[in-house]
Amino acid sequence: MRILVLNGSPRKNGTVANLLKSVVEGISNRHEVEWINVYELKIKPCIACMKCRSNQECTLPQDDAHIVGRKIRDADGLIVGTPTHWGNMSAQLKLLFDRNVPVFMGEKPNGMPYPRQKGKPAVILTACSTPWPFNYIAAESRGAIRAVNEVLHYGGYRLIGKIVKSGTKTRPLISKRLLKKSKIIGNRF
Repeated sequence: MRILVLNGSPRKNGTVANLLKSVVEGISNRHEVEWINVYELKIKPCIACMKCRSNQECTLPQDDAHIVGRKIRDADGLIVGTPTHWGNMSAQLKLLFDRNVPVFMGEKPNGMPYPRQKGKPAVILTACSTPWPFNYIAAESRGAIRAVNEVLHYGGYRLIGKIVKSGTKTRPLISKRLLKKSKIIGNRF
């Protein structure tokens, strides 16, 4: 099984990256894992031309969005990590998803969408500076998880776990309990 990890954080050794590493530690050695730091990618923004719907690929000039899109398409599972930004995913991760609509969804002749990644397992995780329980009450972490889950849902992914680390500003360390949970979720692949 090939599993693709998308680190949507600009911090290669931050909370999101460390949680992703913990999930990967739980994955069996039988599986191949590839890691992508989304902030290192050179991606032009989507221009909403909608040509990708009929062409089944973005028609903008080739860039990293095309390369990663093929990797997402070919992967058997997906792990997505993002910091919580204004109750949403990071801008760079959103940009990658926007440019890869045809990787996640196809379009029937009648215009109705259908999932292209049906049944593939996925994990979502986020880290948020807002402390518990306000990160959920104010829909901060919940909003980030919801936004990523929306993309994966349309793609047909089967969510096998989600991880939330709140209060990173005042409590930056990840608890042993959360690290253990991350490894357990990784073992579900």
